[in-house]
Amino acid sequence: MTNNFSNQRNRLFIFTGLGIALIIAVFVSPFASSDPDGLERVAQDLEFEDRAIEDAPANKLPFYTVFEEYALRGVPEAVATPLAGLAGTVVTFGLAWGAGKLFIRPSGETNNEHGEE
Repeated sequence: MTNNFSNQRNRLFIFTGLGIALIIAVFVSPFASSDPDGLERVAQDLEFEDRAIEDAPANKLPFYTVFEEYALRGVPEAVATPLAGLAGTVVTFGLAWGAGKLFIRPSGETNNEHGEE
């Protein structure tokens, strides 16, 4: 009975955290500063931002066609950033959840084929 209660508490904790992250990603992200981030600011201050590679390797990644900066391409500007935050949060959660399921065994499982501990 305690194990079931513990599993329920863990799920509640995980999904509450996911909900909070989604709320932040969707509702708070549009208020993020439009000022340049640290690297862009240093590039501006030291006057080498115009020497960036035009055909950067990052532009060849599959997600480059979907995302631009911190927004989704091809959607209205008002929802581009919240949707990108939603997509990024869900993908990150899915990858973490999948890695956890893949690499962490349930507490009762052993390495022995015959189930002997």
